[in-house]
Amino acid sequence: MQSFKDQVILITGGAAGIGQAAALRFAEAGARVVVTGRREPPLRDLAAHQPLIDYVIADAADADDARATIATVIERWGRLDLLVNNAGAGALLPLADAGAEQVRNIFAVNVIGPSLLATAALPHLRASRGAIINISSTFGHKAGAGLSHYAASKAALEHLTRCWALELAPAGVRVNAVAAGPTETAFLAERMQLTPEQIAAVKQQERERIPLGRRGEPDDVAQAIVWLASSGAHWITGQILTADGGLNIA
Repeated sequence: MQSFKDQVILITGGAAGIGQAAALRFAEAGARVVVTGRREPPLRDLAAHQPLIDYVIADAADADDARATIATVIERWGRLDLLVNNAGAGALLPLADAGAEQVRNIFAVNVIGPSLLATAALPHLRASRGAIINISSTFGHKAGAGLSHYAASKAALEHLTRCWALELAPAGVRVNAVAAGPTETAFLAERMQLTPEQIAAVKQQERERIPLGRRGEPDDVAQAIVWLASSGAHWITGQILTADGGLNIA
């Protein structure tokens, strides 16, 4: 693994799942990692487990929190080399049931939040010639019944990735995304708010549809994130790397 020693990396939604797996991998490679989330106990537990991980309590959809998060990172560590927009929101939301507040909440976390953080981080990423990695989903480019607004928010994030990559390339700032497939996290319960019975049915359907025959583990996606941040990907920008066991082509 490449060394990320002396680099400062910010990962939103880093207390569990993909964000936590990426934070641990970066810390193992020597980076100073700052994770964010709305609940302190899991953030505190993660930081206690790995001394190179720090945390900031923040809501990914809040404009004031975005500015405060970046200011805190710079105050504590003096620089920022990588922003990973990992925090996400979703819901099984058939069109017949879609209300303004539900749609607004999905886009607030998946589109507005990453935009606000990227804006606040930009002066520091320009200074370090750093990078942004956005975490999308297979459904950012694959249709799914009942997922229209979640999928549309991830499609928007993927196109933001391409547009930012063009805009920031002259400053040496790379922007890419990892589109994660179905992964063994708490997303279905906590974000999609499915019942245990629904979760079991969804997981079985996904295993049957994924060509490689299994749902992903958080570290499967974390490794893709770390690679895109590495010097091995220094000539890659504006790309969407899909890590989903082949679901997007099935």
